[in-house]
Amino acid sequence: MELAPGIHVRMLPGMPGIRTWVIDLAPGAEWPGLDVHETYGEAYFVVSGELIEGDRTHGPGTYVAFGPGTSHRPRTETGVRAFGFNYDVSP
Repeated sequence: MELAPGIHVRMLPGMPGIRTWVIDLAPGAEWPGLDVHETYGEAYFVVSGELIEGDRTHGPGTYVAFGPGTSHRPRTETGVRAFGFNYDVSP
């Protein structure tokens, strides 16, 4: 499914409390707004390309994690594919 221009996400089978996905961002794509994680965490593994988070560039083989109460706005200049998941940490 196209989440925003140049951003495609494919949801994968998961289990309660965990949502898994593969995401592709075309060269020059940027997340449409701030991605806020109020009560859940998110982690991803960069499969190919480069994903930019603030002033850090994450290349193939990089694992990135965000805990609850964090936010980010990923973008890419090269295009990127990442495998990730969101996990519910609420009591």
